Amino acid sequence: MDYQIVLDKVISISSEYGIKVIGAIAIWIIGSWAIKKLMKAANALMDKSHYDESLKKFLLNLAGIVLKVLLVLSILGNLGIQTTSFAAVLASAGLAIGLALQGSLSNFAGGVMLMIFKPFKIGDFIETQGKKGTVKEIEIFTTKIVGPGNHLIIIPNGNLSNGSITNFTCEGTRQVRHVIGVSYDADIKKTKEVLLNVLTSQKNILQDPAPSIDVVELADSSVNFAVRGWVKSEDFWQVHCTTLENVKTALDAAGIEIPYPHTVEIQKQ
Repeated sequence: MDYQIVLDKVISISSEYGIKVIGAIAIWIIGSWAIKKLMKAANALMDKSHYDESLKKFLLNLAGIVLKVLLVLSILGNLGIQTTSFAAVLASAGLAIGLALQGSLSNFAGGVMLMIFKPFKIGDFIETQGKKGTVKEIEIFTTKIVGPGNHLIIIPNGNLSNGSITNFTCEGTRQVRHVIGVSYDADIKKTKEVLLNVLTSQKNILQDPAPSIDVVELADSSVNFAVRGWVKSEDFWQVHCTTLENVKTALDAAGIEIPYPHTVEIQKQ
């Protein structure tokens, strides 16, 4: 056996692949350092933007995995290994998983959008998908709200992010509005004074913007007044109910009639 030939082949292979191995190690070290710096910068940016903690953790982990996979593929390519097949397998697997979990991915994407754009937060009173309630939890796939009857409503985030959302709490104040009808015999000026006094006498009704009483309709059997006052969001329902009760009491005390529907029965002989 010609040891010189074997030695020459070993030296040739070492010189050919040794440089590639060293290059691969260098790419790994530099790539890992770059990924670490990128993740640190992304974390700082998310903290500055006040991202939800669970969303931030998930996005950073996902970005880290993607970057490391790309780094490994780059190293394999540097070593002369064909990475086209790896990329095809990953793409096929991703497509299959995406089709199998289409509904879940839609909810996941919706959850990400809700956490980024924050149309509401925990504790807000919202109306969406025909449901009203106070937001209890915002998760990646679903949002939980508690209805007025203290029942739990679970809404998929895909539907939630693609539909309309009414947030009653975000502005900090809400308008209490009632339409009150009185008899045509009632004095309009006196009625407005009585109704305005009902609003101004309640301490939870804000004076800025000022409460207002306006005639909004001359109906078939009544003159209708819009009774409007602004309150803090947390006081809305208490003031809403109290105002109705106080309006009835005040109008009765002032001798102002609240008309009600009458029926006429015609009998044929």
